[in-house]
Amino acid sequence: MSFSPDVASIIGLYLGRYELLPWIDESKLVWKNSLYENLSDNPRAIDLLRKNQDKIDWVNLSGNPSAIDLLSANIDKVNWINLSINPSALPLLIANQNKIEWDLLSMNPAAIDFLADNLDRINWTHMSSHLAALPLLLANQDKITMFDIADNSYAMELLQDKQDIPIDLIEYSWRQLSQSTDNIPLLLKHRNQIHWDNLSKNPAAINLLYANQDKIHWENLSANPSIFELRADPLLVAELLKITRL
Repeated sequence: MSFSPDVASIIGLYLGRYELLPWIDESKLVWKNSLYENLSDNPRAIDLLRKNQDKIDWVNLSGNPSAIDLLSANIDKVNWINLSINPSALPLLIANQNKIEWDLLSMNPAAIDFLADNLDRINWTHMSSHLAALPLLLANQDKITMFDIADNSYAMELLQDKQDIPIDLIEYSWRQLSQSTDNIPLLLKHRNQIHWDNLSKNPAAINLLYANQDKIHWENLSANPSIFELRADPLLVAELLKITRL
């Protein structure tokens, strides 16, 4: 078997690891003990966290969808409140239903079918904030209010027939828009409206953040998956190229 350099690089990338972008100052990143988000929230920081488990913020890590293996191996350190929001944790939660925080589970987009079987435990205000809940919201409109769904742009169809909507409920919230990956073109047109704290955790905004490093909120940036890039394992690529030369 032989590999071309291009194929070796692709394989190396597939089996590679996420590393920080060159312009990211690791000393400014926040590991834990933060009132905001930090590296333990970052789904691409798992390799870095595995190497520095003494620096892990286990409360925040419990909400990290990429950390299930690490959390399962350290079940005594799990924060079940945050785990209840974790979309990758549903099997673990179903196996430990006595530890579920049901109000927060209502915010978990992966738990919709499970919650549909437990309607009496749903927090409708929390559930109203995400797209995955839309069919359940449509089927239970008597349980929600205009205020509940004001932040859910996907649920605005529920407001169409209402005539008494306060204008501030249907206007876009720039704070929310700044953390939405779908709204970068709109934000670029209205830079004075950007909420930089929230933008700092927006994965789609990494180029805008690079160009405005003085406005970065480093705690929130620590949780932004786009501060990492996937790099091929150089040792693996070298070994593959050795095979090619044999």
